[in-house]
Amino acid sequence: MSKSLLRLAFALGLAATAGPALAKNPMVGGAPMYANKTIVENAVNSKDHTTLVAAVKAAGLVDTLSGPGPFTVFAPTNAAFAKLPPGTVESLVQPQNKAQLTSILTYHVVPGVYTAKELMAAVRQGGGQAELKTVQGEPLTVTTKGKAVMVTDTKGNTAKVTIANVMQSNGVIHVINTVMMP
Repeated sequence: MSKSLLRLAFALGLAATAGPALAKNPMVGGAPMYANKTIVENAVNSKDHTTLVAAVKAAGLVDTLSGPGPFTVFAPTNAAFAKLPPGTVESLVQPQNKAQLTSILTYHVVPGVYTAKELMAAVRQGGGQAELKTVQGEPLTVTTKGKAVMVTDTKGNTAKVTIANVMQSNGVIHVINTVMMP
């Protein structure tokens, strides 16, 4: 199956059509993501998520995201963090900013498991958008643009889900291209 067809299959939540091995272990950041590992166990292997992993460690959220969940995590890539104003990440990981960092990171986490197919269904049912309450407490708004799932924060920043349905033992990761801000 071609890469573009695989991307389309994941975007549509149809990973199972790509074959059992691929559906269970998609590649993210050059590393296979194993469905029997936790969100943290997989994320540490993705070269595209080193900033996120460092932030999760600095915020003290490793144990939480290694726990039973289940969680839906909208995981910004290193490139997404690089779009923030210069010095933002360096400032956020400082001990005195732990509360703010924790707020930002938990804003990317929704209790429960929402696959791309379920997100798209919720958007259809909501007449074009669905609101998800994050662990942080504020909502994220989910919409679709063509076959893509889009996530918008309360400040109006919009991220595209670039890799959907990365199944984990304690939830699902959707890779996004923008950092969401509460």
